[in-house]
Amino acid sequence: QVQLAESGGGLVQAGGSLRLSCAASGRTFNLYGMGWFRQAPGKEREFVAAITKSRSFTLYADSVKGRFTISTDNAKNTMYLQMNSLKPEDTAVYYCAGDRLSPLNTRVDGYNYWGQGTQVTVSS
Repeated sequence: QVQLAESGGGLVQAGGSLRLSCAASGRTFNLYGMGWFRQAPGKEREFVAAITKSRSFTLYADSVKGRFTISTDNAKNTMYLQMNSLKPEDTAVYYCAGDRLSPLNTRVDGYNYWGQGTQVTVSS
């Protein structure tokens, strides 16, 4: 099993920045890739970004491309999401996820492990 725990959410003004962290523990060697998803009130959970465990490849949703950067520190078993130029529409609960079968998965049902989520609120 793999346990994931997000941190770093909060309230920020539009145009500001936040960095989310996702600490992984347990059988992390099982993971092929990791990703970030978000869910706004009344909406379905959506893909934000993904990264291979080797850190060789990344993938972003069009809505965040050029503003968000996903990265990992494998020595610390931690994944990050640097979010710049935040917009009110980025407001959501952000979840990190781990995939033990395939890298760069954009589907919610493709991930095996999930964190509890961290709230990000962007005020206008």
